Amino acid sequence: MTTTAHKEASPQSLQDAAKRDRAARRLKAAGLFVIFFVLFIGLWQLATMGYDDGGLAPTPAASWQRLVEVLSGAFTHNPPNDVGIVFHLVASLQRVLLGFGLAALVAIPLGLLLGTNRTINAALEPFIQVLRPVSPLAWLPLGLALLRDAEATAVFVIFMASLWIILINTIDGVRRVNPLYLDLARTLEATSTNRTLRILLPATLPGIVTGLRTALSTAWLVIVAAEMIVGNRGMGTFVWTEWNALQIDSIVVAILIIGAVGFVLDRSIAQLHRLIPKN
Repeated sequence: MTTTAHKEASPQSLQDAAKRDRAARRLKAAGLFVIFFVLFIGLWQLATMGYDDGGLAPTPAASWQRLVEVLSGAFTHNPPNDVGIVFHLVASLQRVLLGFGLAALVAIPLGLLLGTNRTINAALEPFIQVLRPVSPLAWLPLGLALLRDAEATAVFVIFMASLWIILINTIDGVRRVNPLYLDLARTLEATSTNRTLRILLPATLPGIVTGLRTALSTAWLVIVAAEMIVGNRGMGTFVWTEWNALQIDSIVVAILIIGAVGFVLDRSIAQLHRLIPKN
């Protein structure tokens, strides 16, 4: 009997091939990133070339120089006017995380309840649908009138910006759970707590994580606008102050920092997907 010419690939060889394929994709993505980055800088330079406006059109070189200056004085703390970018960033993060965390504490349990109890959901649905489309910044004057405190108002605005996104995604996640799982749990006489913790919550987790990611991104976007009005410190305050001083290069730096921090926040929440059962 002759031996077969081709043998089945071993699991180890398949793993090695998969690793090589991932490495090749990452290398290709890195190369494309460099190309796109160079094109972006080139277009930016062309768009701002030849402007004689006293620096109102920020060039890549001027923005880079300002970035170095801002980062070199990042920890400066001579209030009220001379405060480094780190302290503005920390102030914004504190407001966002507090408002976002409070919204999650309210929205996730409420979403689980509304997703499983159609009677209560029908009763609250009109309130949700009326309040959900309202811009978060529309709540700002109401917060100032009721709370009489700029810091608490900023947190309140973040809370309202995050609440509906997490709530709707949680309700949608509950409704996607196979009813047979819950019927089986009832048949086995599982308590409502066990049904929620062992069946409902794990099955709803993908929707919850999606809601958390979207809500946190929205909250980080909203806080900059809110701080332009009510913040005495924060990234929005920094942007508004630099605009009043016509330091456009500083605004470009702030945009880069806001975007980078937003990316880190999103990736941090995305790690919760690892908690989702594979099967």
